Amino acid sequence: MTIENVRLILVVVLSFMAMLLWDAWQRDYGKVPTPIAEVAPTLPSVRATDSPPLPAVAAAPVAPPVAPTAPPTALASPPSQQPILVETDVFSLEINPAGGTFQKLKLRKFPESVADKKRLFALLDQSATRDFIAQSGLKSAGESADHYAKFQVESHSYTLSQDAQNLEVPLSWESSTGVRVTKILGFKRGSYEVTERFKVENTSSAPWKFHHYQQLQQVVVPIGHQLVPTFTGVALSSPVSRYEKFDYENLAEEPLDRTAAGGWLAMVEHYFVVALLPAAATQQHYYSFVIGADRYVLGYYGPETELAPNASVSIDSRLYLGPKLQEVLPSVAPGLELTVDYGVLWFIAKGLFWTLNELNLLFGNWGWSIVVLTLLIKLAFYPLSAAGYRSMARMRVVQPRLMQLRERYADDKARMNQGMMELYKQEKINPLGGCLPILVQIPVFISLYWMILESVELRQAPFIFWIHDLSIKDPFYVLPVLMLISMWMQTRMNPTPPDPIQAKVMQIMPLAFGVFFAFFPAGLVLYWFVNNVLSISQQYYVTCQIEAAAAAAKPSRP
Repeated sequence: MTIENVRLILVVVLSFMAMLLWDAWQRDYGKVPTPIAEVAPTLPSVRATDSPPLPAVAAAPVAPPVAPTAPPTALASPPSQQPILVETDVFSLEINPAGGTFQKLKLRKFPESVADKKRLFALLDQSATRDFIAQSGLKSAGESADHYAKFQVESHSYTLSQDAQNLEVPLSWESSTGVRVTKILGFKRGSYEVTERFKVENTSSAPWKFHHYQQLQQVVVPIGHQLVPTFTGVALSSPVSRYEKFDYENLAEEPLDRTAAGGWLAMVEHYFVVALLPAAATQQHYYSFVIGADRYVLGYYGPETELAPNASVSIDSRLYLGPKLQEVLPSVAPGLELTVDYGVLWFIAKGLFWTLNELNLLFGNWGWSIVVLTLLIKLAFYPLSAAGYRSMARMRVVQPRLMQLRERYADDKARMNQGMMELYKQEKINPLGGCLPILVQIPVFISLYWMILESVELRQAPFIFWIHDLSIKDPFYVLPVLMLISMWMQTRMNPTPPDPIQAKVMQIMPLAFGVFFAFFPAGLVLYWFVNNVLSISQQYYVTCQIEAAAAAAKPSRP
């Protein structure tokens, strides 16, 4: 197989990849998100059917969750109440006293967009564009301290002071029979974890049986404006499987029904995750169901607890509500770092991110860190790429002789190919050598793509001048144009294929790649452009050496 045929195959493969990405683009942009009905911002989305599917009989074995057969179409909300406002160095949280529901949570260090730094990203919210809440409680056969119960509060405003490391927000509830429940929410400086402690005191004359639970509710709508969509769905970790992913569509057909000791359950989106973290040693039942067409409810409940008269008990759990920070997630829960989904080449992507992060600590700029990372990758593969460039340089030297063979055996393809192979053998040319630099870069390129796309650390990371966010496309398409020019220069340095059709294909490739890369993250295009510049320099140096040696080896004419 000649070098020209190999290049043609590469063009076909890349064209096929482009077709698949274009199909994904059409599916993504062709969908029109279904608008969500406006919901009062201070009320949780509660319905008669959104409680955890506990066993029908308290003493019976745990039964699988059953989705409601006829859920109501309208929201049923408790009376409006003034929310509890909690301010920490990383959170701005609104809690509804009705059930202690987390109804709005803004992340102070993550603006909604680069253009509007004052508008914070709302991970939890209830609005016309987002409906996502977190709930917890104690469910019993009678009165319950669940997400419908009206809790009493000491204050409607809590702030983590500058000299404090911790903040506690207590909510209290008491049944008519004498059961007192205190729900204590704990916040820590610099942490996206929230601890929950239910202190239960039974001052009645009868035992009180209940289940502890946590659950999330979200109205799921199609995500737009992504060339290649990242994973959005549900993740589960248990002793059976360290990490499992579930698409929302699959959960609608086959609800989650799993019993395990420990683990965690989360709703995952591009850069952020909301994870329910039960006590590790307790057996939990994980469940999910769908209300209507698009409201997904998932959570877990623990075993039944029977509290004797005049006895008390405490039940602890946690939530993680924040960005998928790779240095933080492993310490929160085992396997939670896997929500940063790097795909099948994760082992390469993790190494690239570690190196890039260390470079960013040194330079203080993710863009310059990508430039230096590209240089390090180029140095690592220097011997291999140099061998490929030497092969292409030798091809340039023998190009006139190849053209002569083509003209001489124009009507005899077999004899022409035989002559070309003899020439390659005589000049010690590897016809596949020119492809090695491209083939070696493909795994690194794919890994770097997912690393830049998935790493929240690069979200809204600026570079220089007009590039204010390396995780999205260049707004003025300057980098794609520069990359197009660099690819054109590389094409000019390569030996021209003898076949005119293949030559035209090679000429069109820079333009095709320029258009293709126009929609890629700016950080990835920056890598490819810098890599091209370094490749051009290396190829020019090697080519000059080979051509000088070839010129010196020619016999001098008398």
